[in-house]
Amino acid sequence: MTTRRGVREWPLAAIVLFMLGILASAQPAAAQNTSPSEGTSVRFALTAASNGAAITEQTYRGKWLAVYFGYTSCPDVCPTTLLDIAQALDALGPRAGAVQPLFITVDPKRDTPAVLTEYVKSFHPRLIALTGTPAQLAATARSFHVFHERHDNDDGGYSIDTAPSSISSIPTAGWHRRSPAKVGANRLPPCWRR
Repeated sequence: MTTRRGVREWPLAAIVLFMLGILASAQPAAAQNTSPSEGTSVRFALTAASNGAAITEQTYRGKWLAVYFGYTSCPDVCPTTLLDIAQALDALGPRAGAVQPLFITVDPKRDTPAVLTEYVKSFHPRLIALTGTPAQLAATARSFHVFHERHDNDDGGYSIDTAPSSISSIPTAGWHRRSPAKVGANRLPPCWRR
């Protein structure tokens, strides 16, 4: 029975790993992420923007996590990637229930809980925005090996450099992996169409 269950779960695992590798081609040369080593346990303790609930890596135990770091004033890569994630979830149909997409802000000053909640609504109803204190967000980004850096401007404003990333978390094995594939509703692997 265990073998049979593993056989049924393997295609879903392959699909989710493929789906979650959305951003490798979009990383700027000066801001590269390094992937956590396989077998590394990623930890985080943040807050759901929509309701203030405490969210950790254990909250969605048993699900694959599609974790994306970004900010709501990001002009192009962030919304494009979130649309890709949303389209891939829609394309998965009922299988999408095994995936929990998370959007983690790297700009808590501008990305208030209200702003984050409205922002993610425009992409997918299952997408959850997470925030926290600057220290919590920095620790989470370090845990996921995600680069981001604030640059103050002469006009009193600031900009943020990020190297976008998408991480998958296998619920039973506890290891994490970044995949270079880019997917969306129009770029589904053949096994998703079965």
